[in-house]
Amino acid sequence: MAEVKLAAEPRIEFGKGAARRLRRESKVPGVIYGHGAEPKHVSVDSHALMMALKTPNVLLRLQIDGKSELVIPKAVVREPIRRFLEHIDFLAVKKGEKVTVDIPINTEGELAPGGNLLEHVLNTLPVETEATHIPEGVTVSVEGLEAGASILAKDIALPKGTTLAVEEDAVVLQVLAAQAEEPAAEAEEEGEGEEAAAEAPAEA
Repeated sequence: MAEVKLAAEPRIEFGKGAARRLRRESKVPGVIYGHGAEPKHVSVDSHALMMALKTPNVLLRLQIDGKSELVIPKAVVREPIRRFLEHIDFLAVKKGEKVTVDIPINTEGELAPGGNLLEHVLNTLPVETEATHIPEGVTVSVEGLEAGASILAKDIALPKGTTLAVEEDAVVLQVLAAQAEEPAAEAEEEGEGEEAAAEAPAEA
């Protein structure tokens, strides 16, 4: 995966007031953790960070006071309504180091005919992988699967150097049978019959 370079500035002011001032300047407060070092408080440009985060588990090289720090996003806080970035935690990493991350699960193919539904029991797949080679996701074929079929974590092919960080028998995807419509139709007919009986004039 490619690195994305971002300029970052050290933060010396903390608290809600300082965070609001940064956001007014289109910056996001953040903290860098990892390797047993003291946390580093930084701020980064909001737009540049937002664009970088479009890639899941993006590898970032933060440029701070002439030095660089290799990190991945670990926890992102967004404003609930407008969804702008409020805060971010970075995890410091280095080449060859293993990290545990959640990667997206993509599907391809069509289910067997019958109107069945595909349920994503897991929306992402927890894996352990090298920090500088995090997969952007995995693709799973659901071609021809019928109701009752399921795909387990162990059924998913992973890139070289990546292993599961979840139970092998964990259900990732399953096919649910289409709901029958006949009972609903019968209930509607019964309701119409009762309504007609109620509207019929009583015998003298």
